[in-house]
Amino acid sequence: MKTGTVLRNRQLQNDYYEVEFHAPEIAAAAQAGQFVHVRIDHQFDRILRRPFSIHDVSADGGVCVVYKIVGTGTQNLARIAPGESCDLLGPLGKAYTPSGKGVVPVLVAGGYGAAACYMLTRTSAEKGVLLLGARSKADVILADRYREAGYDVRIATDDGSLGMRGRVTGLLEPLLRDYAGRELFFYGCGPHPMLLALARFMRARSLRGELSIDHLMCCGVGACFSCVVKLTADNANGWRYARACLDGPVFPAEDIYLEG
Repeated sequence: MKTGTVLRNRQLQNDYYEVEFHAPEIAAAAQAGQFVHVRIDHQFDRILRRPFSIHDVSADGGVCVVYKIVGTGTQNLARIAPGESCDLLGPLGKAYTPSGKGVVPVLVAGGYGAAACYMLTRTSAEKGVLLLGARSKADVILADRYREAGYDVRIATDDGSLGMRGRVTGLLEPLLRDYAGRELFFYGCGPHPMLLALARFMRARSLRGELSIDHLMCCGVGACFSCVVKLTADNANGWRYARACLDGPVFPAEDIYLEG
């Protein structure tokens, strides 16, 4: 456990916020796809920590997390002022594998799943593509940061208020046409139905990649088995359980069990 002093805690847009902790040991070890487990002070009626994907780190020990206010825990987090602190566990979980030279990284993100993939822009050998899906224009976040990193950003919104109208998976076929002849490696982070749809698309076309299965977590260290996901297995059931917090949250796409 490490103390993370809040350096800044600001609103990005609407209900989306970004907090930066000073946590040098975590910053030095963190990799894309990992998370921190945060205990929010002054929240004595809720004892469980909250898991947040690591959005970015800085050379001077900063650890950035992007979050959306969805309940009491994140409401309390948004009230924490610079100079206050939170207790942090991390970095936790298995990270994404950076793509190699000559391989185009394709990041498929739903909502603030875009936050969890951002460090790949720093570690992958090639500039890549971000396929970003959201409910509406109001939920499209971090696109400019990816553009500044040299990424080809393509957007889909459910209501058509920005980019293509429809699901983010509707951007996949056009991408394959535009990047025909290039070696691609896919990374996914977002709502579970989106990830399953992405896994089916990839499997049908023998595409390689990794998905971050971000299930609800309690302990964050593999002890409570509350965040299990199904992976394919050579047994009578055809699947086995794995813990998202410890065995993941990043898994090879071909290992995700697809029911039906």
